[in-house]
Amino acid sequence: MSVKKRELLLVDGYNIIGAWPHLRKLREIDFDKARNDLIEAMAEYQAVTGREVTIVFDAHMRYGRESKATQSRVAIIYTKENETADEWIERRAHELVDNRLVTLFVATNDFTEQWVIFGQGALRVPATELLKDWKHAQLLIEQERSALKQDRSNRKTIDLSPEVRARLEEMRRRK
Repeated sequence: MSVKKRELLLVDGYNIIGAWPHLRKLREIDFDKARNDLIEAMAEYQAVTGREVTIVFDAHMRYGRESKATQSRVAIIYTKENETADEWIERRAHELVDNRLVTLFVATNDFTEQWVIFGQGALRVPATELLKDWKHAQLLIEQERSALKQDRSNRKTIDLSPEVRARLEEMRRRK
């Protein structure tokens, strides 16, 4: 019996924002929106690929302990004060290096970081590759939406709530 490996993707959040042209431009106008757009993009990516995504942000404008959150089923980490996302990712990669049930991917454009995590057994994902994969995920999601719309438009019945169905049935029986 074979056990399916979990696939985890750790994303260096601010590094990817700086590497993706549309997020880099947005960052100059609305920093929070750029961060949220990355989170939503990774939620779409996660939905299509099945990889568990964790986005790691440096403790930008945050002080104290590490904080964790979940948004759109994506894990969000803000590192503790004076800890970089690179350091957090390296520590997590080191923790998972011997876990044979996990395949770890790390998305960053930082060349040095790519080699460090590669040396720890993780697979590196350059920002351009992640962007291409996300765009492909968006395409697949849009195709699925179109297929669902088409399926609904071809239906001969109307979806009715149970209450409306019961009322219509009652009216039919009274005739």
